[in-house]
Amino acid sequence: MLSVAHKTSGAIALVMIALFWGSTVLSEISFDAATVTAVKSAIPYGFIVLIPALMAAGGSGLRLAGGRRSGAIGTKLKRMPFIAANGLFVLMPAAFFLASKARAGNFDTAFYAVQVLELLAGAGNLALLSLNMRDGLRMTARRRSLRA
Repeated sequence: MLSVAHKTSGAIALVMIALFWGSTVLSEISFDAATVTAVKSAIPYGFIVLIPALMAAGGSGLRLAGGRRSGAIGTKLKRMPFIAANGLFVLMPAAFFLASKARAGNFDTAFYAVQVLELLAGAGNLALLSLNMRDGLRMTARRRSLRA
């Protein structure tokens, strides 16, 4: 059951971040201020789903690790502080800043500078979370093959 919770919450978190990132890119490509405003305003509300999913994935992952810190588990654990710090100190503040600027219709240099930073940081988190998912799937596949 804990394994299912870990996989599900991790997948939800990864999908949410991909959704935030992809919708941002698509809204910017559209060059429509109303679309950008809608996307930037909606993203902070998505934190209501994202944050619990990340917490559940992290907590269940630590429980599943059972104190082990080597191999793929160790690698996954080493990535987590970077993912968390990036989210807490770059992505979340950027999302609130961009939502505020977009609602005010203030698409100035600061907006686009922070937008670029957010896209780069988001791509980084997507990459790190994807690597963690890949490693988790490999560990699960290895355990299954040992049982067979």
